[in-house]
Amino acid sequence: MMSIMNEIFVWWDGQTLGTRLQTILNGKKIGTDDSGNFYYISKKNTKRWVIYKGSNDASKIPSEWHLWLHYSTDDIPVSAYSKRYTWQKKHKPNMTGTNKAYYPTGSLRNKNPNNVSKSYESWKP
Repeated sequence: MMSIMNEIFVWWDGQTLGTRLQTILNGKKIGTDDSGNFYYISKKNTKRWVIYKGSNDASKIPSEWHLWLHYSTDDIPVSAYSKRYTWQKKHKPNMTGTNKAYYPTGSLRNKNPNNVSKSYESWKP
């Protein structure tokens, strides 16, 4: 019962009932990415959308799928961008606000602030 209520009212944690109906009636599945997000296009080729796996967070979308979603390319990323170079890192979503957030050396939020080495000598009057 709670999952039905969540699907009707909770838009930030997956698709709603309206999105599910729109996808079933008017959508054609194009592909998925490594994170498990599903990409769709309307039957008339006028709209493109994504159904996120888990919470709705736009930073979960890899750059090649972002290009496709925003009509920068018509090539489906599975075949067009399959070549990866050794220097390319795997896509990660934005972790700001979580315990996995990045804090650079010298940040007050860094868990090890004592590891910062001074590159100067403090002034002593």
